[in-house]
Amino acid sequence: MPRSKNKVASHRRRKKILKLAKGYWGARGNVYTIAKNSVEKGLVHAYRDRRLKKREFRSLWIIRINAAARQNGTTYSRLIGALQKKGVEINRKILASLAVENQQAFAELVKFSQN
Repeated sequence: MPRSKNKVASHRRRKKILKLAKGYWGARGNVYTIAKNSVEKGLVHAYRDRRLKKREFRSLWIIRINAAARQNGTTYSRLIGALQKKGVEINRKILASLAVENQQAFAELVKFSQN
């Protein structure tokens, strides 16, 4: 009896990998063994960077808040400390968007926290 290789499943597996490798440069996009390595590495980076993205955005928000705070005569740490003492519970994402899009409202918030 001949050995069964289950061609359907193995073909689907290869097609799935090559579909994920679409757009890769050179052999990475059309040679299965090379594409498999590239796709696995890409998925590792995707998993890791979904977590890094959160850190990078928080860092960006803090930079924006600090720049706007310094334009209003204070620093990031003093502003956040003053807002916490006043009991203002506003997150950094919203503060950063205020700093960029509505500088007048941000300036009023800084003024309120300093009093």
